Amino acid sequence: MQEQQIDIEALKKDENFINDLKRLETEMKEQKSIDKGYQLLGAKLAIEAEEDDINEIFTFIVNQAFDVLAENLVQERGFDLTNPEELATARAIYEHGIQRYSENDIKGSKEIFLILHYTISDSEIKDAMMIHACAVMAGHSFDDFVNNLADTSSVDENDPTAFFIQTFVQPNDILLTMFAKYVKLGEAELRKFEESK
Repeated sequence: MQEQQIDIEALKKDENFINDLKRLETEMKEQKSIDKGYQLLGAKLAIEAEEDDINEIFTFIVNQAFDVLAENLVQERGFDLTNPEELATARAIYEHGIQRYSENDIKGSKEIFLILHYTISDSEIKDAMMIHACAVMAGHSFDDFVNNLADTSSVDENDPTAFFIQTFVQPNDILLTMFAKYVKLGEAELRKFEESK
């Protein structure tokens, strides 16, 4: 079976498609929807939109995600990853943490992974976020983390949480045991956070 090729240039000129993008952008802003922001971002990337348009959407996504995170922390709410909007919010925060890690921002990335561990209810992803934080605290570079700790060979692209690195070369429980010293440090930081609220 042959896959259909999408004519990007024709799509850029299709009035229905352009109107759908405008409607999606309006809904994104009015509803402050990170999920709709990711839908719009995907469409704009597909049609190779202007870099300024892409950056504007990405900035909206990140800013809105951290606003939601702050509100959730005040209300003592976590992220329910079965809710598309909350999943998109956690994704944006995670991607920002990964960006920080790749830029060698040790403190910033560690804090983001710890707060995701604190706010995500899914136990596998929660553990994966602690492994991320421990890898940072243990001094693993981003490249070392991706190339030697993470195992992305069996990622299910149909899994809505696939953008979270959650499988590793060792089972999560073994890695958490190996990182026991850093798990304790991370938990101590989270207790301080909890006490400061």
